[in-house]
Amino acid sequence: MMASGQQTPIIVVAAEQPEHYLVIDGYQRVAALEQLGRDTVEAVVWSLSEAEALLLDRSMRGGEQATALEEGWLLVELSQRFGYDQEELARRFDRSTSWVSRRMGLVELLPASVQQQVRSGAIAAHVAMKFLVPVARSRPDDCRRMAEGFARYRLSSREAGQLYAA
Repeated sequence: MMASGQQTPIIVVAAEQPEHYLVIDGYQRVAALEQLGRDTVEAVVWSLSEAEALLLDRSMRGGEQATALEEGWLLVELSQRFGYDQEELARRFDRSTSWVSRRMGLVELLPASVQQQVRSGAIAAHVAMKFLVPVARSRPDDCRRMAEGFARYRLSSREAGQLYAA
């Protein structure tokens, strides 16, 4: 970027205040331009609401696979800020309500320390959704202890399931 400048415009939507915009895609480009001392950014303005722009941006990233936690963060944001219920989110993401619930559970129910273990790869997201989220609902301390064991021994889904069942 330093030698050739900004190659791809960021995507923004109009904010509530006139002449203000919300970045939908391009935070890293903005940060890089700031580091270079640039005070302007090329942008494409989408004539959509923020929620619709977030959904469109996500759908356009077909090849880029978001992590389960990233999907969970987006689902929780759409639910809390924009009032989408799980059925609407399932329809918008072309998934089941169970898929939506499991990903939201990663964000809403798992303790931060366990989320960090999932983010770092010490615990697979599938293992966390299947075995840790249900425990976190009623016994967060047990969830933390189970997560420590899952991470320490790098348990497979099958091994985690056997421990969970026991």
